Amino acid sequence: MKDKNTLLSHLKIAGIVTPKSKVLDLGCGDGDLMFLLEQNKQANTQGVEISEDAIYKCVEKGLCVMHSDIDGALDFYKDNTFDFVILSQSLQQVTRTDEVLKQCLRIGKKVIVAFPNFAHITVRSKLFFGGRAPVTESLPYGWNDTPNIRCLSIKDFEVFCKERKYKIMEKYFIANNKYCHILPNLFAQQAIFVITK
Repeated sequence: MKDKNTLLSHLKIAGIVTPKSKVLDLGCGDGDLMFLLEQNKQANTQGVEISEDAIYKCVEKGLCVMHSDIDGALDFYKDNTFDFVILSQSLQQVTRTDEVLKQCLRIGKKVIVAFPNFAHITVRSKLFFGGRAPVTESLPYGWNDTPNIRCLSIKDFEVFCKERKYKIMEKYFIANNKYCHILPNLFAQQAIFVITK
């Protein structure tokens, strides 16, 4: 079951996507976000997912999904194929971050990136005081079974975009199932960015 912050993140992403858009959801999981976009925004969605169990759930919902990892799926798409490319809770699991984001910006007019903030105060305090890899509501995995291979913060992503001259069009932060407006790198559990070239 998804945590409440992820559900709010999905609603915010649905608010960003314009009606009848062409959308590619990378690491679409069980298709909840794509289903929401199709139902509420009449979006034409496609997904990319590596988990066979998740793909079956997408198919049960009548969604179009390709079985592939994100790193290998993007070369097949032509420039500007999509209005939006979405990486929701999947950027931190990508091996070739630079290349994936370059490809996303090539095939999509806008890229929506949502990720857990590894610099959240709970993560910091659990590591500092407990001395162990933190497990939180937004990061529910132990060090040995986590799908996350990148530990990025909001500041990390902002610096990354600035160095590559990617434009941050919009940004939103979530904590405890509400929008966070104060010191998001410290207090936000999740971040959502909309970027363009």
